[in-house]
Amino acid sequence: MPALPLIGHSLLRSSGTGPELSDPSASVITMTTTTYENAVRIGSTTYQVVATADPDLSVDLAGVDAAGAMVAEGAIRMPADAGAKIGRLLAQVLEALGRLSAPSSLSPRDRPANANQPWTRDLDDGLRADWLAATTDTPTTDLIRSIAKRLERSPTSIRSRLARVGCDPDVPGRVLSEEGAEVFRVQGRDQGRVRGKPDSGGEGVE
Repeated sequence: MPALPLIGHSLLRSSGTGPELSDPSASVITMTTTTYENAVRIGSTTYQVVATADPDLSVDLAGVDAAGAMVAEGAIRMPADAGAKIGRLLAQVLEALGRLSAPSSLSPRDRPANANQPWTRDLDDGLRADWLAATTDTPTTDLIRSIAKRLERSPTSIRSRLARVGCDPDVPGRVLSEEGAEVFRVQGRDQGRVRGKPDSGGEGVE
């Protein structure tokens, strides 16, 4: 991993290499490598991304805290023609996970009446029915807020539970695909209900 550049600095460079041929009339095949580098500071941690096209895409991420310790690291390799779609998928997943893991700023008296109450089978079935009854052009945020208000739960709770009952939380009226189940880490169906991770406990609490 190269040294971290200045914060907010972007670097895009290309380099070409090819064989040296003694015959000037011979064809020369040049391979071009394009590299993009950028860094951003979040809190006390500096994150750097280095992306290379050669010709497949290679994306490396590193995060270093103020003490110089590596706190984040990862790499992705993919065909060049998959880069845009994979980028959108990652953005969608990371944004969803970020919303779900964000700490609540509500005081106890401001929280929905049914916050942290168990989810029963009837509630799960009703939530699934409400979601699948909507059309795919229904605004997702509006529908989640409407259901949350009626059930007296938080929008985050509703979105999280939708995946567990087999619904795509990003598209009203659509069931959760196998690929989506992998993203949300849910598996196994029980009369239309998708079981979540063990920390849901019993019928599930959210």
